[in-house]
Amino acid sequence: MPDTASLTGSLHAADAIAVVIPHLNQPDFLARCLDSLARMTRQPDEIVVVDNGSLPLPDAVCAKYPNVRLVQELTPGPGPARNLGASLTTAPILAFIDADCLADESWLTQAAAAMDDPAASILGGDVRIALADPARVTMLEAYESIYAYRMDRYIAREGFTGTGNLVVRRTVLNRVGPFGGLDVAEDRDWGQRATKMGEVIRYVPGMKVYHPARQQFSQLVQKWDRHMSHDITRARTRPLWQLRWGAKTLVMGASPLAELPRIIASDRVTGLRSRALAFAGLVRIRAYRARRMTGLLVGTTDAQTLAGRWNRG
Repeated sequence: MPDTASLTGSLHAADAIAVVIPHLNQPDFLARCLDSLARMTRQPDEIVVVDNGSLPLPDAVCAKYPNVRLVQELTPGPGPARNLGASLTTAPILAFIDADCLADESWLTQAAAAMDDPAASILGGDVRIALADPARVTMLEAYESIYAYRMDRYIAREGFTGTGNLVVRRTVLNRVGPFGGLDVAEDRDWGQRATKMGEVIRYVPGMKVYHPARQQFSQLVQKWDRHMSHDITRARTRPLWQLRWGAKTLVMGASPLAELPRIIASDRVTGLRSRALAFAGLVRIRAYRARRMTGLLVGTTDAQTLAGRWNRG
């Protein structure tokens, strides 16, 4: 890790990179994340951990790393936490990673190489599942290995990338504006605002981070509840939204069979067992989503009750 003198001297270099990490009640994960940053081949010039209301604060974790700054943002949500962290750094390039992620040793090396091109403004990298035991993959690990965090598809099809592995020039962040709060999916919202302004998000497959799979099905449900609340809020602003939503609901319930070729061909899992588990997870979560979408359509489910709060149970 660089000492304070070298850190201060490098902040205004054109290739200096600041890493911003939002955190809430995950001290063990944060420690692993900071350890992974310390092992990288290209070290950050600044690291800011923005705590979003933890009790207690992760002071002891951050104190082990002399170049890590710990600050607090009490407005709930990873978006406001990222905004504060960005505002407290000076490096011209900002890299965002989540506290429960592990950075590949070449994460910032790959990012810096891509940013050597002056035309590059926003980078999204590959997010893979960190398997607890590769010899005994769980259903959720198998499912999420194929279907979660597919930044290549998000960039190509939807014009955004996840903020858990995002690198952006500060000038672009300032132009696009801050990340949103809990009322929006802040990564999709920010990325689509950027692309509408003409910015191009580049996918850099070598820019890898690893995210743990959810340990319980209820955690996956919570994620999709939030997404569905955002989706129907947007859908209701469009003509004939009931017909569109109803058609989407029908397709959702029948979609797992159409996904079999993708599961079979995927290079993100290995072996028949893992593929069977991925299919089982897909059937379960899409059946749940179809039920929830039906409730939203007929009015037996309220969108606000699905929104939840970021990592607050």
